[in-house]
Amino acid sequence: MDRLVAAWRRERPDLDVEPLEVLSRVSRLARHLDRARRLVFSEHHLEPWEFDVLTALRRAGDPYQLSPGQLLTQTLVTSGTMTNRIDRLAKRGLVERLPDPSDRRGVLVRLTVSGQRHADEALADLLVQERALLGDLSTEQRRDLAALLRALTAPFDNTPV
Repeated sequence: MDRLVAAWRRERPDLDVEPLEVLSRVSRLARHLDRARRLVFSEHHLEPWEFDVLTALRRAGDPYQLSPGQLLTQTLVTSGTMTNRIDRLAKRGLVERLPDPSDRRGVLVRLTVSGQRHADEALADLLVQERALLGDLSTEQRRDLAALLRALTAPFDNTPV
């Protein structure tokens, strides 16, 4: 990255290439993270989207269920996409649909025991991989980096998709 930035500074001294020093590294890190995640998920026979839905339900706490609308909010996909995903997870026995007791027309999506096991095991292995990606950063450096990234991503997190 340093060579790339130096080359742009040499070739285009009229441009401020400082954003490359940060964002190109973030982009490169994102590729490594994506590879590590896909590896972990494949070892658990999960697609990334399956992990997203299962862990959204797992984070909901006992009884590990959410409405499809709540799942949409957490996973940022369309309702048609979510319906398809729920169907596919239900076929695999990882989730089940239940009637919503507070809405006769509604349904709730609940994590099955198998779904919880898949989510828990994949998450544990994912954390091992992600810890390795953080390398030799100290606890304080990790906290500082998290705070800086939180500040950088906050405007995006508060923007409706």
